[in-house]
Amino acid sequence: MMPNGFPARKRALRRKALHERALLAFFTCFALALPLVMEARPLAAQGTGPAPGEPSLLGETPDAHYWVYVGAESADLVHRIHLGPQGARVEHTFRVGELAAEMEGPHGLVISPDGRYLHLTTGHGFPDGKYWKYELGPDSLVAPGVELGVFPASIDVTPDGLYTFSVNFNLHGDMVPSTISVVYTPSPMEVGRIVTCTMPHGSRFDARGAFHYSTCMMDDQLVEIDTRSLRVSRRFSLAQGREGPLPADAMGHGVQETHGGLDHAPGPGGSGEHAGHGAHIGHHPPTVMEGPSVERRAAGPSPDPAEVGYTGPRHLMAPSSCSPTWVQPSADDRSLFVTCNKADELLEVDRSDWTLLRRIATGRGPYNVEVTPDGALLLVTLKQGGQFQVLDAATGEVRATFDNSTTVAHGVVVSPDSRYAFVSSEGVGSAPGMVDIYDLQRLDRVAVVPVGQQAGGIAFWKMEPPVDAPSPR
Repeated sequence: MMPNGFPARKRALRRKALHERALLAFFTCFALALPLVMEARPLAAQGTGPAPGEPSLLGETPDAHYWVYVGAESADLVHRIHLGPQGARVEHTFRVGELAAEMEGPHGLVISPDGRYLHLTTGHGFPDGKYWKYELGPDSLVAPGVELGVFPASIDVTPDGLYTFSVNFNLHGDMVPSTISVVYTPSPMEVGRIVTCTMPHGSRFDARGAFHYSTCMMDDQLVEIDTRSLRVSRRFSLAQGREGPLPADAMGHGVQETHGGLDHAPGPGGSGEHAGHGAHIGHHPPTVMEGPSVERRAAGPSPDPAEVGYTGPRHLMAPSSCSPTWVQPSADDRSLFVTCNKADELLEVDRSDWTLLRRIATGRGPYNVEVTPDGALLLVTLKQGGQFQVLDAATGEVRATFDNSTTVAHGVVVSPDSRYAFVSSEGVGSAPGMVDIYDLQRLDRVAVVPVGQQAGGIAFWKMEPPVDAPSPR
């Protein structure tokens, strides 16, 4: 029995060994391929967004053609909207980000001065958020995203198109000073972070690109950065009754920058305290106080206190009275308009002597402000009011107030001919975001364009003369 059965058993063992080797080879190949399968790739390559919508037409439409881009923060979409003789509609939609299961949140949008590129921040992301660069027209991604600070939000680009400054809003983080990320756009790569204040928001350059301006939502400050030295050059207190210049190193909430790091010092209101925070900047690694005596030191130097993290006593901070959310230079570049979201007013600050020029009353919750290129009008979105307001720039008088087509007004941009304003509104829940288009000469609404949920950042792309302009796609 043994001699006759041995060959059959040998053949069975050989087949089993071959089967095991095949399984091993399969799983080895699968394991090697898994990183490639799971590798994050831009969602623009993972499918397109919704199809273009039908034109919207409510009033008299223009002869010329206008294009804007708007981000839908809760849908990870960017829409290109065209306004022309046939009305307004979504002309093209593309996805942003790289993780299909992650809501990354396109927040800040700005277009390069030559009209070639869209610079974009995603605020949510994993872990914190990124900068993205797209070629306009084909709307294709130019390079992989660049990691920035915590919750990057508003963004602007220098007049030469070489650098973007984006505020790291740190929406969900501790009440510690955050930063402005500086990105060199041709590469692109982050080349610096500038510590400014708690929850910075708004990002605008002057006409020459020599100075950058942002606001501090929790510190009631306006911050000026010298773009040549990449340092804070001036600060201005926006707190009600205490408007005026501040030391350039006064970061807010009683924190003051020194050569050794951050010291506790009186804030704009006097004797405020800043408890539980010992994060150093400069050449020394940041340190963090945990409770009364436990210190945690970050690994290596870092200029960003918001990324250190800490535990301990809550911050003792005076409530903001202005809560600024946006800053916009005037058409002649001589002054700055700042929205006080909490105080329901605009503040105009003189750039030369750094003094408060005037207060301009608005509706409830001014959020973004834009100035028409001819300098005649101030355009204000009222976030809490769900409205859009047009004011006379010379007198501050309200020319018109509109109820937007949905709630939670966000951004506004204006056409180069000062004729049309494009206003984004977020909506709530699963309701779509909206872009309302207003005729600033007739003072009426000409179109409403539904987009993805939570429409926010919006940027004007280009205007073409009154001919049958072909689609830029």
